[in-house]
Amino acid sequence: MVRQTGEDRAGDDAAERDEEHAGDGTARRDEDRAAAPTDLERARRVAVDAARAAGRLITEGTRAALVVNPKGDDGDVVTDLDLSSERLLVGRVLSAFPGHAVISEEAGVLGEAGSEWTWVIDPLDGTNNVAIGLPLYAVGLALCRGGRPELGVVHEPVTGRTWSAVRGRGAVGPAGPLSAPPYRSGGSGPVLAWVQGYGVRRGDPVATALKSALDLRARRVLRLWAPLLAWVMLARGDIDGIVGYRTGVVDLPGGLLIAREAGAVVGGFDGAPFDRVPLDGSGCDFVAGRAGLREELLEEVLKEAGAVREAAP
Repeated sequence: MVRQTGEDRAGDDAAERDEEHAGDGTARRDEDRAAAPTDLERARRVAVDAARAAGRLITEGTRAALVVNPKGDDGDVVTDLDLSSERLLVGRVLSAFPGHAVISEEAGVLGEAGSEWTWVIDPLDGTNNVAIGLPLYAVGLALCRGGRPELGVVHEPVTGRTWSAVRGRGAVGPAGPLSAPPYRSGGSGPVLAWVQGYGVRRGDPVATALKSALDLRARRVLRLWAPLLAWVMLARGDIDGIVGYRTGVVDLPGGLLIAREAGAVVGGFDGAPFDRVPLDGSGCDFVAGRAGLREELLEEVLKEAGAVREAAP
C-alpha cells in the first residue's frame, strides 16, 4: 500500500504511523479480496479456457488405452481421464479465484471453506460413454453463489463446441445467442430426455412409473448418460423437455443455467421454481421444458409419482 505523507510531519510520528498502516493494509487487502465482487465475465473466460483445455486433454486421451475402474456398486465408473481433467480444471479455477470453494466429481470439496462462491465441476460428464467408446460426453463448470448458479459453461470435446451463460445476460453458443423456441404440440408428442442419479436402484417404483409414462406420451425419450448435453439440447430447442429424478449436483447447475437463460422453464416436482441447487449433494427432482410444455409435463409427472407413492405400503 502506498501512502503519501506531508513534509512537515515529524519523522518519528511518520515512522510509527507507517508501521501501523502496514499492518492495517495487509489486513485490509485480505478483507477486500474476500469481499470483492466476482467478475462473472472474467470467470466465464477462465472457465471456457479451462474447459477447452480439458477437452483437448480428453480427446487426446481417448486415442490411447483407458484405465477404467468401478466407482461404488451402482454401475458408475471412473477413468484416468476423469482424474487428469479434474486436476487441470481445479488448478485453473483455484489459481484464478483462490478465495472460492470447489465441489468436484472425484475430489469432493476443495478450496476456501465457507466461501459464498462455489465452483461445481464435472471433469467428464458421460464417463460410461467414454468407457464403451461412445463419443458422447462433455466438460462442465458452474459458479454458484449460495447454491444459485450465476455462471455455466459446457464444452463438448468431440465437436469442439462450447456453450455458456451468465445469469441475466443470456446464453450463447458457437453460432451466437441461444433461444429455445416455444413448444408447439404435434401429433407425435414431444422429444424428452430422462436423467436419474446413480443412487437410483433398478426397480425403483417411482423411476419405473415415470419412465413408463414418458415412453407412452413422448415421441422419443433420450437417455444420454451425459446430462449436460441434454441441457444444451434443450437450450437450442433440439429437444422439448427434461425430467430429472434424484439427480446429482455436479452435472446440474451449469446446464440448468444455460437452458434457463435460453428461455426454458424449470421447476421442481412440487411445482416451485427450481433456481437453487443443494450443494450438499442431496438428489434433485425437476421438470424442465420449452415454454408451453412444462406445465403439461409436470402434471403428468406428478400424477404418476403420486399414484406410486399412494400405493406404497
